[in-house]
Amino acid sequence: MNATDLLTLTDEGLYCPQGGFHIDPHLPAERAVVTHGHADHCRGGSKALLATHETVEIALTRYGEEAFETTQGLAYGEVLRVGDVDVTFFPAGHVLGSAQVLIEHKGRRAVVSGDYKCRPDQSCADFELVPCDLFVTEATFGLPVFRHPDARVEIDKLLASLKLFPHRSHVVGVYALGKAQRLIAELRAAGYDEPIHIHGALRRLCELYERHGIAMGTLDDATAKGDKDRFRGGITLAPPSAMADRWSRRLPDALTSMASGWMSVRQRVKQRNVELPLILSDHADWDELCETIVATGAEDVWVTHGREDALCHWCGTQGIRAQPLSIAGLGEEDE
Repeated sequence: MNATDLLTLTDEGLYCPQGGFHIDPHLPAERAVVTHGHADHCRGGSKALLATHETVEIALTRYGEEAFETTQGLAYGEVLRVGDVDVTFFPAGHVLGSAQVLIEHKGRRAVVSGDYKCRPDQSCADFELVPCDLFVTEATFGLPVFRHPDARVEIDKLLASLKLFPHRSHVVGVYALGKAQRLIAELRAAGYDEPIHIHGALRRLCELYERHGIAMGTLDDATAKGDKDRFRGGITLAPPSAMADRWSRRLPDALTSMASGWMSVRQRVKQRNVELPLILSDHADWDELCETIVATGAEDVWVTHGREDALCHWCGTQGIRAQPLSIAGLGEEDE
């Protein structure tokens, strides 16, 4: 058999017929194997959920205890027999608990990467390369123009701005899962030990990260009533949606920032009225996508979630068989 026989597309999404499960289904499925907790990959309503222990906890935190009939957590490197295949999770380096799914059957190996990045991250396990015959890769930043700077460079930009504008409140737009906690962890690693103000919508997931050993330091409630001047000279984190509502107007002399890989696109910076763009991505950039594809040794590559055509074309120039999947329902919520 070929590794490409291990996966097919159905109305619910990517499906392993030998195992009888879907991977990151965008519609409720009988059995869902989920790579990570972002809403475009993990949705409530499936009957059974299999994911890393951290992702199971994230899913239940976001969707409630009744979101799935049954859940099962699997540690990285632990092999589980599902139907006729062996399933193993390996770190994807994207957010806490994020995993690549290795499916093995009759000597053939298929890896579904989910979302991944190859750079060190203070807030989750580092990406681990998994050799395979078929590699299903994301392509969120799948164009040569996307080459992300080092995270510390962006953190230093934020810290420098605090010194330059000590009387302004720096409010940074961050998504609730992954980006918020990574930014906090990177700030702490850079030596910033002041209290960080966080919007209430970020609290539960920050506490979840703390339970898994990711030190957050002192986090003050930015939505509680109190002296507005406490925000001056400090950092406030909030979901992008909150930065446009009434809550943000209480921040004195706010300097608006946003942490995202998309901050390298000037038009997006302008659209969001961002004064201090921080190019902090939780996805692989162009070079990392290409290097990872080659390093897996995969004969076949399936590309989804982003700039599929460009990456497929590049694979063709390298003699690698590639095809776009164009799976519905995948977005950029996590960036």
